[in-house]
Amino acid sequence: MTPATLSFADPLRRQRGSVLIIVLWICLGLVVLVLYFADSTNSELQAAANRVGEIEARQAVAAGTRYTAYILNNYAIDGVVPDSGIPPEPTADYYSEALQVGDDPGDPRFWFIGRDVNNLPTTEPVFCLVDEASKLNLNTATATMLAALPMTNMTSDFAAAIVGWRTRQSQSSGSALSSAYSTLNPPRLNKGAPFESVDELRLVYGATLDLLFGEDTNLNGTLDPNEDDGDQSPPHDNQDGQLQPGLFEYVTAFSNQPTTTRTGGPRVDISNLAPNNPNFQRLTALLTRKGISAERGAGILQNLNRARPQRAFTSGADFMLASGMTESEFALIHTSIMSFSSAGLINVNTASETVLACIPGVGLSSAASLVTYRLANPTALTSLFWITHVLSPAAIRRAGPYITDQSYQFSADIAAVGRFGRGYHRERVVFDTTMGMPRIIYRQDLSSYGWALGTQVRKTLKTAKP
Repeated sequence: MTPATLSFADPLRRQRGSVLIIVLWICLGLVVLVLYFADSTNSELQAAANRVGEIEARQAVAAGTRYTAYILNNYAIDGVVPDSGIPPEPTADYYSEALQVGDDPGDPRFWFIGRDVNNLPTTEPVFCLVDEASKLNLNTATATMLAALPMTNMTSDFAAAIVGWRTRQSQSSGSALSSAYSTLNPPRLNKGAPFESVDELRLVYGATLDLLFGEDTNLNGTLDPNEDDGDQSPPHDNQDGQLQPGLFEYVTAFSNQPTTTRTGGPRVDISNLAPNNPNFQRLTALLTRKGISAERGAGILQNLNRARPQRAFTSGADFMLASGMTESEFALIHTSIMSFSSAGLINVNTASETVLACIPGVGLSSAASLVTYRLANPTALTSLFWITHVLSPAAIRRAGPYITDQSYQFSADIAAVGRFGRGYHRERVVFDTTMGMPRIIYRQDLSSYGWALGTQVRKTLKTAKP
């Protein structure tokens, strides 16, 4: 049979067709395998790049931590709060936004997530270091002060529970508190000792996430889109266009004043200024050392002696009023004196209106007036003296045991991204400067709280991404 006479049904022809189909299937399988492994390799490369970006972001946070130590060591001197700015602002003590780690434009960057102490409206995060003395201290604030905070679900019972947590209880009352805590899941005992961190509030009887976080679930002080959409996404919010923060926004466990001056010598304890007390001689020497004339110094001491028999000086503010010192005179010595209590004082130069309103003798109306005066007179905040232009002497004496004009603990809420915006990491680091050199006393990883740099930074990073 010649080739021309082969039919389509010939077995050899069918065999050759089957081989072709099998080869095509094998080729298709190989192509699928190549595409699969190519996609897998691409995914691995992307995952590796993301991992590298996350490591770069962590290292950028470490750079931000070292930068914070430098800032505090050079500018947070004698309780002064450093001024932040945006590059290339020449008068700023430090920069707080999009600080680049490296020389290449795409290198990692970090930000200090802060707060606006004057409560000015903002739709994006504020960038700066946070003064811990601008908040109520959980270890010294009274139950009345805590209950005055504006959260809708804040109650006097929970404020009392906070005070009870830190207070050493008698055996009977301790037993009653233990019974209450034993009903919780998991059961626990009332601590009866000072708070070591703000997060310890989670353990206090009556604490809820809604009470502690409010609408600010990522703790960045800004109303993010998911925090103003009702029940569309967590958290639950009232969709009123206003951020309703929780207790974490207003409290600290770290504020404290040093008992020594910057040079290491003891501060003058103004709570005991009897003429035969060493503090009286120290004050006399201090006035002379600060350039106050002998005649003027004698007049100041006479004023103090005249006031002292009626009452002990319970605060620097009380001492300031009794001494009759001028604003410039008090500014010379205010960092060299201390009262009987140095823990948990609130810095009136940096505290928000909400915190100021909780201080005895201040209240809502006077708190607003204090903030207004601060905004109008930023150069007058050299000491406590400026509050005499807003508060009455009686109000100042009531507020005195709770206020200061100095800060020695600062928190750096550092958020960072890796190269070209890939990777994200966030840590909160608290520094203490009471011993001179800044030292870290607390560190917390906040990365799991989600993106905290706002929508504008996200858009900028996406635009700049190659």
